Amino acid sequence: MTTATFRRTAEASVSPARVSTGSSAREVERWDPIRHLAPNWFAVVMGTGIVANAAATLPLQFPGLRGAATGVWALAALILVVLAGSWMLHWRRYPDEARAHGMHPIMMQFYGALPMALMTVGAGTLLLGQDVIGVTAAVAVDWVLWSAGTVLGLLTAASIPYRMITRHNFDPDSAFGGWLMPVVPPMVSAALGALLVPHAPEGQLRLTLFVACLAMFGLSLIAAFATITLIWSRLLHHGLPPAGMVATVWLVLGPLGQSVTAAGALANVSHTVLDPAEASGFQLFSLLFGIPTWGFAMLWLALAIAVTYHARQSMPFNMTWWGFTFPLGCCVTGSTALYQHTEATMFAVIAVALYALLVAAWAVVAAKTVHGVLHGNLLRPAN
Repeated sequence: MTTATFRRTAEASVSPARVSTGSSAREVERWDPIRHLAPNWFAVVMGTGIVANAAATLPLQFPGLRGAATGVWALAALILVVLAGSWMLHWRRYPDEARAHGMHPIMMQFYGALPMALMTVGAGTLLLGQDVIGVTAAVAVDWVLWSAGTVLGLLTAASIPYRMITRHNFDPDSAFGGWLMPVVPPMVSAALGALLVPHAPEGQLRLTLFVACLAMFGLSLIAAFATITLIWSRLLHHGLPPAGMVATVWLVLGPLGQSVTAAGALANVSHTVLDPAEASGFQLFSLLFGIPTWGFAMLWLALAIAVTYHARQSMPFNMTWWGFTFPLGCCVTGSTALYQHTEATMFAVIAVALYALLVAAWAVVAAKTVHGVLHGNLLRPAN
């Protein structure tokens, strides 16, 4: 895939659709928003859910924050239900269009959004929803959503790269942040699965869950670092991606921040399955791994802000803008995890500052998405 081909394909797959001025009244009447619903829409759930989840453990807690976060979690859950129902209807009514998304070299990457959306809402249910539905129900819901998300995430982590290898030819200039979407879900499984470890039956079942989370941590980490290297090389050798995909540069923050979060979360529950000496080793690992990785995440955040500012005047709004939210939220939770393990004020201050930036980004992107939906732009095919 050459640079010119990549740019045309990328713009066509993510740019907000335009309505032809020559469309007849009959064509407008036949328009069905379900027809062009793509898997990248589940990024809305991810970006909304992380706003709630990050608030639940934020170092700075103030009156009203938990209540507001619970409301955002409920909104994310509602959006997930609506999108899941609509997507199933999309597959039933328009199977050809649905299968085409899985074949498209750009859009197929975003199949990773569905499992992460499920697990994000599941974790929010455990962290915040228990205030509404009770602990027992919250744990049950999280088990279901985490399990479903984990299975789907492992499938995307294996099947999407396999499809890329066997059905497409990519040049070095084709690498972009979206390539991380299929391989990040297992890292989300590791981070959010750690929340369920204390709720698993003691003995082999709990140990198996812990070990599985650690294995998924490694699976996703190595795949993500290999992919980030390709993205770094692509940016240095070929410059910025097309204007409509500049926001995907932020996606690199996802596996970086989430891996720091996962390391901290697994260390938090290691004492429930390991002896004190081994658990102490996990505490040390969470710092030896977490702090350097966090440092690289801050470097990438600076680069992402800089390139976004550089391209700001040529960036049309599209669904890739949701890439500003979930990855940034992962940096918030990663900073919070390091504060919990070090009590270093620096991490607390940065976590709160990044959370403020996350809320601002979410507000802007959510408002533009609602506007695009109401005016039909985001649910029409590009002409």
